[in-house]
Amino acid sequence: MPESPRLPDRIRVGAAYYAEYQPYERLDADLDLMVAGGFSVIRVGESVWSTWEPRDGEFDLDWLQPVLDGALARGIEVIVGTPTYAAPPWLRVTYPETTAHVATGAPMPYGARQDVNYAHPTFRRLAERVVRAVVSRYADHPAVVGWQVDNEPGNKIFFNPDVFAGFVDTLRARYGTVEELNRRWGLTYWSHRIADWSELWTPDLNTTPAYDLAWRRYQATLADDLIAWQADVVREYARPDQYVMTCIAPHHRAQDLTTIARPLDVAGANIYYATQESLTHPGPDGLVGGIADDFVPWAGPAFPTLQADLARGMRDEPFLVTETNATSIGGAGDNLPCYDGQWRQAGWLMVARGARMLEYWSWATQHYGAESYWTGILGHSLTPGRTYAELSALARDLEAASPQLMDLRAHSDVGLLVSPESRWALEFQGPLAVTPHTWFGDPTSYEQILAAFYRGLFDAGLAVDVVGPDQLPDDPDALVRRWPVLVVPALYIASDATLDLLVRYAAAGGHLVLTPRTGYATEENVIRPVVAPGVLAGPAGVHYLEFTNLPVDVLVTGAGWSGSAHAWADGLLPDDAEVLAGYDHPHLRQFAAITTHAHGAGRVTTVGTVPDRALAAGLATWLAGTSLPPDPWRDARPASVTVHTMASDRGPDRLRVVHNWSWDPAGYVLPAAVTDVLIGDVLDAGDRILLGPWDVRVLREHDLT
Repeated sequence: MPESPRLPDRIRVGAAYYAEYQPYERLDADLDLMVAGGFSVIRVGESVWSTWEPRDGEFDLDWLQPVLDGALARGIEVIVGTPTYAAPPWLRVTYPETTAHVATGAPMPYGARQDVNYAHPTFRRLAERVVRAVVSRYADHPAVVGWQVDNEPGNKIFFNPDVFAGFVDTLRARYGTVEELNRRWGLTYWSHRIADWSELWTPDLNTTPAYDLAWRRYQATLADDLIAWQADVVREYARPDQYVMTCIAPHHRAQDLTTIARPLDVAGANIYYATQESLTHPGPDGLVGGIADDFVPWAGPAFPTLQADLARGMRDEPFLVTETNATSIGGAGDNLPCYDGQWRQAGWLMVARGARMLEYWSWATQHYGAESYWTGILGHSLTPGRTYAELSALARDLEAASPQLMDLRAHSDVGLLVSPESRWALEFQGPLAVTPHTWFGDPTSYEQILAAFYRGLFDAGLAVDVVGPDQLPDDPDALVRRWPVLVVPALYIASDATLDLLVRYAAAGGHLVLTPRTGYATEENVIRPVVAPGVLAGPAGVHYLEFTNLPVDVLVTGAGWSGSAHAWADGLLPDDAEVLAGYDHPHLRQFAAITTHAHGAGRVTTVGTVPDRALAAGLATWLAGTSLPPDPWRDARPASVTVHTMASDRGPDRLRVVHNWSWDPAGYVLPAAVTDVLIGDVLDAGDRILLGPWDVRVLREHDLT
């Protein structure tokens, strides 16, 4: 899609700001500190519905005026959030029918947030009323540059009676008759055939995979509809120069990252990451060292890079970081502020991958509430310290460099096909084992497989574009031009059309990389009754009839290959494919671990396991050597160094953002003549630069042809 004309005209750095939370009046002091620190944008208002509307139908809208006026006087831009994600007590008391049910007949207790069923018509009526009140009051204020609709949608899966009724209506529209539903879902199994729509059971103990996928699809449409509906309401009042966005948490379960940003002017995402030793590269071998399994599950700079690539992929254009680490993130026992240099590193990383705004959460640490140890730019003392100083320096650097950045875009080497539907299906029936044992496997299986392959690409120095199946152009030649290599991790749910496109992509000259579970089930989450991997088997030159979990890692064999197979092995049987790697195991040695096969003008490489870190990086390095042009910036890196490239669509300009993710200094021999964007030094090809601990250099290449 074309890039939004409403994207910021320079890189903005700022914070979520809540004057209404402060323990004493300090608006002018805060705004003056922002200006002194180079902060130029704030987000306000999204969390305080009970302040906007303290009683049902009674509005207090003037309290924000001094904040906007003060920001305008200082040249600070403002994004105003609609407050619909945190409902006031009067709404729960007066309209209990709006309460989100977390299971059938189980209303969510009050006391947290995102506890409303945002599909309910009563909630929509009340939410529309407050949205119209707020937006109409401040749409003409010159400080307001954008509107955030809701906040972190898709947080809950709703089991409300009206949601279930709506779900059944969509099934009736899709399938027409119960006979067709019975056939497509395979409901003969366990006597689940229904004779009437009223017999469809509620989802709490559902064991039918097709049902579960349809249920998850429907939940995502509720989040899509919430955002599209609010965006339409806001646009009735917003000025043409104001953008509409939302604040997306990529890990939330009840949303589809490939669709939720479509009705918006720009994508916004929250990018949080583990800090201190957990930001070391290469770091630990396993996908460990994060904060929480459903939030920041693993460590290393590859994790925030993946989040940025997911954000950019939502609209295939630059994006806004609506929240990221100010200091410590999480609860009272998660106190891990960045080491010196790490804020700067992470900021430049996100900018290199497409961010046009870095908004930290939040400006001031709260003195009350559940997030009082989720630390802001200012700590509990409200006194500027190390965080303020480093983020101020970053803000000034980005302001100075903005003229050289705005025409550049994140450059990527490979495409990575990411499927929300496959994620949902593998949450229901995870192929990887988990301890303690469960019948349905590890619900994080999809995320683990995706992470293993993504981090392998990152470790090999390859940059990634994330794309969803419905975002792929149907022209295979266009696909090859955009992504000479396309990695397809765990595309369990795949339409015939998508699989056909992948085959045509390889025939047109692309290098297609298949992984475990790819193409295994239909769009209905019904396993295909074919020799796996189905229509991909011929182009891949390999098939399999069985698979196994791996209780322990198994070393791979093959000239030039190292590392281990982790957690899973397909029993790959080569037809006419070349075997690249096998297994050092008395039983598994009869199968291939990795194969490759020419198909048309391209090739298909099949990986039958989840690679450990060494194997994943080795695979990515082999892909680069086989199908990508040489890149001396990539090949010359010391182990702790990464290089991210920004490039121009209109010329040969290249900007290289070089990081050292380590306490140990790292030397780097420049492959080309450059100017250091931040320091101004002019350096020749062959010069050696020294990166200190947790350091970053921003280099513009010379004499490109």
